[in-house]
Amino acid sequence: MSKPIYITTAISYPNGPPHIGHAYEAIATDAIARFQRLSGREVRFQTGTDEHGLKMAQAAAAKGIEPQELADEMANQFIVMCNKLNISYDRFIRTTEAEHHKASQAIWQAMEAKGDLYLDKYEGWYSVRDEAYYDESELIEAEGEGGAKEKLSPQGTPVEWTVEESWFFRLSKYQDPLLKLFKDSPEFLKPDSRRNEMVKFVEGGLNDLSISRTSFDWGVKVPGSNNHVMYVWVDALTNYLTGLGYPEQTDLYPKFWSEGGDITHIIGKDIVRFHTIYWPAFLMSANLPLPKQVFGHGFLLNRGEKMSKSVGNVVDPIALADAFGVDQLRYFLLSEVIFGKDGSYSAEMIVTKTNADLANNFGNLAQRSLSMIAKNCEGKVPSAGPKTAAEEQLIGDLKSCFTNINTLMENGEYPIHAAIDLLRERLSATNQYFADQAPWALRKTDPARADTVLYYTAESIRQLAIMLRWVIPESCDKMLDLLSQGAENRSFCDMDNAIETGLTLPAPSGIFPRLEIPVAEGEG
Repeated sequence: MSKPIYITTAISYPNGPPHIGHAYEAIATDAIARFQRLSGREVRFQTGTDEHGLKMAQAAAAKGIEPQELADEMANQFIVMCNKLNISYDRFIRTTEAEHHKASQAIWQAMEAKGDLYLDKYEGWYSVRDEAYYDESELIEAEGEGGAKEKLSPQGTPVEWTVEESWFFRLSKYQDPLLKLFKDSPEFLKPDSRRNEMVKFVEGGLNDLSISRTSFDWGVKVPGSNNHVMYVWVDALTNYLTGLGYPEQTDLYPKFWSEGGDITHIIGKDIVRFHTIYWPAFLMSANLPLPKQVFGHGFLLNRGEKMSKSVGNVVDPIALADAFGVDQLRYFLLSEVIFGKDGSYSAEMIVTKTNADLANNFGNLAQRSLSMIAKNCEGKVPSAGPKTAAEEQLIGDLKSCFTNINTLMENGEYPIHAAIDLLRERLSATNQYFADQAPWALRKTDPARADTVLYYTAESIRQLAIMLRWVIPESCDKMLDLLSQGAENRSFCDMDNAIETGLTLPAPSGIFPRLEIPVAEGEG
């Protein structure tokens, strides 16, 4: 029996409303979680918001409100986004929750008990926007206003020289254990290009890490040092433990973490260092199990450009979902973007892709075949006569497709786009089968053969809808409703349970309307 799987997104920093990048990570992680559930695995899926840190304090001050008020307002916007996009999370965690403060203080005390924390003075470069410390050697020089040189982080964000008393974590102590982790467990960090970057970084030498601040108080208090708040990444990373009840021995914790459940963090490539160097070092220090895998996906680009508020190309994902449809947006992002690499989108791309694959291919096939059943077979699934070579190939290819998709999704790289490509091929092949067999013509000359074609078309649609449920769940459930398939017959284990002859079907209706580019916007 497969191990339970605990899958998480990074928790989003809510100093502003959610954008399409947040939506992409949530949708991709949701698709993986849904795939695993359809495969019969027990899944725990967590997302949430990372609400502490100087950036939040500054954003609240700029609005003239308290940080907690901003956190409440913004966290609600991320919850609304997740619900709108049909994200099937089991827990939405907020780092301002009392139980999260308790968990963060517990891991802090475990690291302190190991002798890995000490009090000293921090002097160095800090990026408020990244909530990250940078060594001088990592900084880049850029020309500022008036031609003056200014230092920027590797991400291109402003840095400032900071001097304050700080607790430090002995990160340097974990250089060799981390290198051993990368060497012995190549699946720990994917794609491989990210792992190569992190190996090179660790080989360059690790400095001890400043993990508390005294210059502001919006955060988790350091146990025994109430004038210190924890560095936001100690607090933020601990959310994965909080969501399972740590430090309490809940039912969830041993099942999904300490008994070696498959722990998978899906994150953006810009925060790989925190998740694959700092986080495993903290866990090693606290004598806690490590995640099985961290996957660093790429960025989503608006017409090939990185999104930026200053450029004005940041897009509200809820507006996109309203304009094009939730499943259409999900389908486009999951099929068009190679998971792990940067991807681009535009309104035109969304409309073209979803009209071709969903409206023309899937929707048109279902509408034509089910309308024929409604008109010619009294609205009941017709009986099938003997299979010809055409039906043998149709059903055999669907079976092979299912096997191949499972193989793809089990390899740790999550090539979601490639799995969808296989399904698109089967949709096209089923359309071709329907066109070649021409049941509307057979109805006049060989009604029994026409019924056979309609039966196998309906059966193919049933299998395709089940295989696509993790990508476009709402639409596939509507498709399965049209085939009178109950909620208990929609998992991967039901693939071989062919549709029943004589089953009464509801009146067919369209599921994928053809989209048009909004005239007023053009951009989506």
